[in-house]
Amino acid sequence: MKQPFEVSFQDLEANPEPFIDAVFSTLVSEFLVMPKGAGFVDYPTFNTGYERLKQSTGGFEHIDLEHVLPAVLEYPITLVVVRSILGFTPPEWAYVASERSGIEISQGAARSIDRSVRLQPDKKLTTEGKTFERIRVMLEAACSLMNEGAPATDPGKLHRLDKPDTKLGASSIRSLSTMGTSYSMLLYERFLGRPFAGHRDSVSELVGDPLESGIEHVLDDAGVTYRKTKRAEKVPGFPQTPDFIIPDENDPKVVIEAKFTEDDGTARDKVSRVLELVKYAKENQPASQQRYEVVACIGGRGFGVRRNDMKKLILETRGKVFTLQTLPSLVDSTSLVQLRTKHRPSF
Repeated sequence: MKQPFEVSFQDLEANPEPFIDAVFSTLVSEFLVMPKGAGFVDYPTFNTGYERLKQSTGGFEHIDLEHVLPAVLEYPITLVVVRSILGFTPPEWAYVASERSGIEISQGAARSIDRSVRLQPDKKLTTEGKTFERIRVMLEAACSLMNEGAPATDPGKLHRLDKPDTKLGASSIRSLSTMGTSYSMLLYERFLGRPFAGHRDSVSELVGDPLESGIEHVLDDAGVTYRKTKRAEKVPGFPQTPDFIIPDENDPKVVIEAKFTEDDGTARDKVSRVLELVKYAKENQPASQQRYEVVACIGGRGFGVRRNDMKKLILETRGKVFTLQTLPSLVDSTSLVQLRTKHRPSF
């Protein structure tokens, strides 16, 4: 089965369907295995925080700052346990705490605190500085919320605390913590998100990293000069910043977009980004000419769903669509071959 970059553009235009199948056949899903990344919290660590909180509060009998704060200071991951009981993200918790206290806690500060305790879950916290004050204010709000439970709402609405462990306030928490099933495990699953969704979001850049690393490896092996751009970087001369510019933005010959997704809806958006680069490359250029060649390197099962999107991607890039499995052909099957300075040893 030939890949689209192995045939002429005339062959692609005449019958693109077999080449769509060819690309689909090389897409490998990675959704069952994820990188842990920095800040991953395993269950034993999380459970230790839970047990510290349970002990400090007397089995959740005393959910107040006097009993919760010492547990957090001694074993900071307890802060993540409290957040999991609330079912909030760090920014949401910061917003509620700010609203109740009148003390401004930015989303960035809340994320920073949360990440810090995940990176060093057992490093004791000090009682000095702004960080301590923010933690104190957030815990004060959390204790109030956990004791209050879910207030009555309109029939067509659902309160975020209307969960089995917080619906009726502290009594709900105590009840669930004494049931046969492990409340700590339930909270850990909530912390990770719908099976690992929270963690998957937190390492989304690492999930796509094997694709970008593979591109770098291929380019380095061929001695091709390239610039890998940074996330959210603005590069003059481009409507949107590609992941790789070869050799650089001052004289671009080839640009590469490396996109990974397990979701077909997201895949459509990522295809659109590649097509936008192609559109700009053709703008104000003679027919059949472009400012630079646009290459798409893709991965994940999300790209293997929408045939029409893949057809557009193949035709607009003139067949320059590669996956992890076909990356070894990246240089020799594109204009990158003209920039190769190293050659494979002949046998």
